[in-house]
Amino acid sequence: MSLEEKLAKLKTYLGEVNDLGAAASLLAWDQVTYMPVGGAVARQRQIALLQRLSHEKFIGREVGRLLDDLVPLEQELDPDSLDACLLRVARRDYEHAVKIPPDFLAKLHENAARSYQAWSEARPANDFSKVVEPLELTLELSRRYGEFFPESEHPADPLIDQSDEGMTVALLRPLFRTLRRELVPLVEAICSQESVDNSVLHRYYPENEQLAFGLKIARDFGYDLGRGRQDKSPHPFATNFSIDDVRITTWVDERDVREALFSTLHESGHAMYEQGVSRSLEGTPLASGVSSGVHESQSRLWENLVGRSRGFWEHYYPSLRESFPEQLGGVSVDSFYRAINSVRKSLVRTKADEVTYNLHVILRFELELELLEGKLAIHDLPDAWRDRSYRYLGITPEEDRDGVLQDVHWYSGAIGGAFQGYSLGNILSAQFYEAAINAVPSIPSEIEAGNFTSLYTWLKFNIYRHGRKYPPQDLIKRATSQDLMIEPYLRYLRTKYGKLYSL
Repeated sequence: MSLEEKLAKLKTYLGEVNDLGAAASLLAWDQVTYMPVGGAVARQRQIALLQRLSHEKFIGREVGRLLDDLVPLEQELDPDSLDACLLRVARRDYEHAVKIPPDFLAKLHENAARSYQAWSEARPANDFSKVVEPLELTLELSRRYGEFFPESEHPADPLIDQSDEGMTVALLRPLFRTLRRELVPLVEAICSQESVDNSVLHRYYPENEQLAFGLKIARDFGYDLGRGRQDKSPHPFATNFSIDDVRITTWVDERDVREALFSTLHESGHAMYEQGVSRSLEGTPLASGVSSGVHESQSRLWENLVGRSRGFWEHYYPSLRESFPEQLGGVSVDSFYRAINSVRKSLVRTKADEVTYNLHVILRFELELELLEGKLAIHDLPDAWRDRSYRYLGITPEEDRDGVLQDVHWYSGAIGGAFQGYSLGNILSAQFYEAAINAVPSIPSEIEAGNFTSLYTWLKFNIYRHGRKYPPQDLIKRATSQDLMIEPYLRYLRTKYGKLYSL
């Protein structure tokens, strides 16, 4: 068999692995959107089976042999060519996956499905005891996961590297210390002032009108509903089953117009990334976002740097007021803009403003490291959460539903590797946006006119189309000519909120 034939055979295997994973993702999407509660037990089995079959097929001897046989071809190829990148990423994924026994992975996914169901009952009931048992198993499995990678310095490193290639605890801790050091005094300077009146946001806004308005903007941004759809779920997310089937969910609070709107803008940012991947990568390991941090940069860019900007609302506020004439008839665009950008010490991460948001993330990141290090037990987690919340945010949750139970992440996967991507995404959103404006200075004025073509085109050319072809740090450097930097993000926050709060 020639090297070209072996490469074709490898691509067939990888495509089948991809399809099994997509089928499992479809079942997971159904579980949190339309599945009746009674289907939970069977769904745990079904997802675990598909994940196990996908994993076993990928780590089979044939894939390993093909990767070994194709080393000479890879060395001859242009490193930036599609095939060279495919072989590099497939080898990286294989060398990671082969260390994890299929039975362990099945147990991890089965527990995640069981834990999610427990969380979906525990949060509305405000009953942490319902999740203690599955969460203790999640912690045990997360530690065991780290043990499959003895070369790692920290048990969280393999989970972090799986989400954000190249990142480690040793790199993230000082980055987040700097972020916290800069943010805490900014939060205090703002919150020491009289609070902005944002009561206009909490009038009655009917669900259907909210959903229609948010989805219209998502389409204007570039989200293709011919290859996507929006549904409701307890925790908004985006998921893809192929480049041509990328779905988003949102949730609605009829007493807070921000919830569905900004969730939709956020998730459409994720979805446009997936829809924008080059068709030449379809069905391969390259056909998805490169890291959780880069992915989150796109959702945050569209949600915050665009969707919460003054220019954006100069264009869209008249339409919003038309949709809700009774609620907004006497409210100026300036008052609305200040309301949606008001800064307050709050309990819930997904409702946090731009200035306090990263403190929520750092709180979670630090707690999960302590859990993995054995410094914190599951049954002590609610108290530890309350203590850290008071120290970082100056506010303490009275109920666990607004504390340790508010996020789905620990209850639907592993402990470790999930939260760092949110802050990395915030940092990168400003770096990418600044680079886009440097390349196309007319972008802000175009946004004010409701035209997003230049921004979308720049992002698609520099980020979306590449999928996983390049490692995250390489992609960042190619797009911005700089390594990951915190300065553009801090500059963005200081400029925007300095003007809003006369700092």
